[in-house]
Amino acid sequence: MTTAFTVNPVLRTAPATPAEAAAHFRASLVFHADVSDVAAVLAADGDPGFVVLDSRSTASWDQGHIPGAIHLPTALIPEQAERLLDRSVPVVTYCWGPGCNGATRAALALAELGYQVKEMLGGFEYWAREGFEFETWEGRRRRAADPLTAPEDAEDCGC
Repeated sequence: MTTAFTVNPVLRTAPATPAEAAAHFRASLVFHADVSDVAAVLAADGDPGFVVLDSRSTASWDQGHIPGAIHLPTALIPEQAERLLDRSVPVVTYCWGPGCNGATRAALALAELGYQVKEMLGGFEYWAREGFEFETWEGRRRRAADPLTAPEDAEDCGC
């Protein structure tokens, strides 16, 4: 008689040790920023301590971007970063959203030029979906928060 053995797909590969997991997640926070955290810091009074960089095309920028962001498409970073950015100020990059690696490529290009950089997870898509104000070529806009990405009637997600 043969017994069927089912392997749990979640645990097929064993989880990391707590120390390995802590190191991994600590490193992730070194490299990434959350849309809600960026929005909260930008909404507060004073110097946020970083600049936000939109690495998308001009057409994408015109369609909508974070207020106060610097527009610098990834392909132009090598020739224009020094003119637009201060190496002593950390840069937070973003692109369209989680399905796009443009912010990652922009962050890499900036890091290779000597800038401190983080990538904003979620990109412009989640900025708009979470109900934060954005600018277009026609002016400022805001969409209602998507209840799948942000709690209704709450200041933040409570993470």
